[in-house]
Amino acid sequence: MAPIPKQTQQWTLANKPTSHPVLSGDKATFKLETQSLPELQEGQVLLKPKYLSNDPAQRGWIAANADPERLYVPPVQVGEKMRGGAIAEVIASKAENVKEGSMVSAYCGWTEYTVASAKEVQPLPEVEGLSVTHFLGALGGTGLTAYYGLLDVVGCKKDDVVVVSGAGGATGSMVVQIAKKIVGCKKVIGMAGTEEKCRWVESLGADVCVNYKSKSFQDDLKKALKENGGADVYFDNVGGSILDLMLGSMKMYGRIAACGAISSYNHEEPTMLKNYFNVITQRIEIKGFIVLDLFAKGKMPEARQALVDAYKEGKLKIGDENETVVDTKFESIPETWVKLFEGGNTGKLVTKLV
Repeated sequence: MAPIPKQTQQWTLANKPTSHPVLSGDKATFKLETQSLPELQEGQVLLKPKYLSNDPAQRGWIAANADPERLYVPPVQVGEKMRGGAIAEVIASKAENVKEGSMVSAYCGWTEYTVASAKEVQPLPEVEGLSVTHFLGALGGTGLTAYYGLLDVVGCKKDDVVVVSGAGGATGSMVVQIAKKIVGCKKVIGMAGTEEKCRWVESLGADVCVNYKSKSFQDDLKKALKENGGADVYFDNVGGSILDLMLGSMKMYGRIAACGAISSYNHEEPTMLKNYFNVITQRIEIKGFIVLDLFAKGKMPEARQALVDAYKEGKLKIGDENETVVDTKFESIPETWVKLFEGGNTGKLVTKLV
């Protein structure tokens, strides 16, 4: 067994943010600390994170106004290690089913090393030609979110017209592909923040992608929907004003998969939904969901295998374009994480610890 370190560096929550996370100064959101590691026990493994998952949901876990009784997981408290998914190397193991030197996915958090139960880690299947980082994105939580949200939550069908916000992001880009290439939807319309991202989204299978930062955005969206009289399904990753716009763009009995609301995560003022009455007049169904529901139902292996099979069949494009991997020193982990809220990443934002 390899020598086991006695201590680890880790990032802890220092101040819960009310708006944008603060990277330095007395009000800094995170603090770098050194902690002792517990002795490895039977059935446990020592992990060294190699890649960290950056997810908008993490912002909700540290929000100053988070109500613990309303969150789907306990919030991160001041003084606790920042939580997050990772792909890690098994440095040492006292579990027969997890081998030293193997790569696993686990909720390690922002730490240099961590001790975990072998039951809490998932060995990674080998998929020829793919980096393991895709098990944080396209074949990980974000891909599974897209799959579950489309197929189970809103029951997407071939004759549906689907609109996807945040289509250039990790989840949205998979929604586009699953809707068009697996479900075979009649029309898929993406939204992204640059012309370059829009063209990439179209290369994934979207019939058209509209730039939400363009002055002609609303007209472009209306034009894309005109032929079909509106959207049957809206996969919402952003909330805010775009959700409001879509409430006025849904067909009768339209279905909305409420996945995220990143547009409001760093803002204290709530968004006014001027088009809310459409929910009533058009009998719109809005259903919130969390990918953990898929895990709770025991369907995660089945869903992941469906994505792997679709990739092998050539239905899904998964490669360097699906992720933005940022080489990051341990001391700079928060700086990479905040890029999520700047719109600089295409596909999944991954922190590669160097």
